[in-house]
Amino acid sequence: MSFAARMQQIAPSPTLKVTAEADRLRRQGVDVVDLGAGEPDFPTPEHVKAAAHAALDANFTKYTPSAGIAELRQAVCQRYQTDYGVAYKPEEVIISAGGKQALYNTAMVLFDHGDEVITHAPYWPTIPEQIKLAGATPVVVQTSPEDAFSIHADRIIAAITPRTKAIIINSPSNPAGALISEEALGAIADEAARRGLWVIADLTYERLIYDPVPHNLPKVLTDKLRDRAVICSAASKAYAMTGWRCGWTIGSAALIAQCNSLQGHSTSNINSITQKAALAALTGPQDEVTRMLNEYRRRRDAVTAWLTKDPRITCVKPRGAFYLFPYVADVLEATGFANTNAFAEALLAEAHVAVTAGEGFDAPGFFRLSYATSIDRLEEGMNRLHDFIARRSAVTSSAAARG
Repeated sequence: MSFAARMQQIAPSPTLKVTAEADRLRRQGVDVVDLGAGEPDFPTPEHVKAAAHAALDANFTKYTPSAGIAELRQAVCQRYQTDYGVAYKPEEVIISAGGKQALYNTAMVLFDHGDEVITHAPYWPTIPEQIKLAGATPVVVQTSPEDAFSIHADRIIAAITPRTKAIIINSPSNPAGALISEEALGAIADEAARRGLWVIADLTYERLIYDPVPHNLPKVLTDKLRDRAVICSAASKAYAMTGWRCGWTIGSAALIAQCNSLQGHSTSNINSITQKAALAALTGPQDEVTRMLNEYRRRRDAVTAWLTKDPRITCVKPRGAFYLFPYVADVLEATGFANTNAFAEALLAEAHVAVTAGEGFDAPGFFRLSYATSIDRLEEGMNRLHDFIARRSAVTSSAAARG
């Protein structure tokens, strides 16, 4: 069979691969502790579900404008005005099928063959793959666990070349939960403005920041680079609405018009019922967001303590999102695994614990662990993980002694 050449440039999503394998085992009756998926375990808030029921009862089941209903686009504007003090109009917003489509639309309307797009690692795998799908080349700037995976402006700026078209920043980041400072983003935005570059902020986890640190990234971008700033986010994480598929892009009216043209020939409008549910999420009470954040914080602290009982495992405590990203090179050596891909595959097959290998995030020696599940399941998962490491370490040690 002959497929398009572009498909040879991209790799399957490692997070979706783990989800599929965990689901396959569950369907066979296996008790899997799934710490691989980036999905809140909380139910969608009741008032959001009630809005969806009301939309169904009102037969709100027809096409809507491709960019989304006007009241939802206005609600996005109002949410960002309230939260960040930035002013946008509905024509500067498009509603998409999740944050992933928001970023994909942006990539497809901005990037071209020969362009370079700078981002930072460890990264969410979709970001460089979308850059490649658009025909551009991802330029990856590494961050370090020694300073909590912080994104430094000087390193990003040093990566700029005459071929650079845009810079993509993800904060809080997936998988490391790192934050970029307002000062660092401001320096990047200043340089981008000087050079005529775009800055795209993936803020999917923007409501999940644990400490009251300055993180008004939308205002930094709109103050310094409004015409070339793009904000992508979603209802998925903050409102436990992953399956509803609602994201949005905020940018100049010209950019949004281009995104709308593209979306009009791909998916058109997102689910009509989802739009009414998202409207209720954005305009209704926000106390459920705070409740979920507080529970994630409790889980983060508990899992960090359980995980690092093994001194061979080191872990930077994340400042946002709901992932731990432990470094396990010493564990790999002790257990005889060549990399975290092999480690994660064996952990799922033998101990029935799903995590995502670091190679998919451009971070060999690490793996991603989601704590978006109940504290009891997290404790069970950590117990299984430590038992697995002990068992495999014993086998490796015994084999070495015989050798």
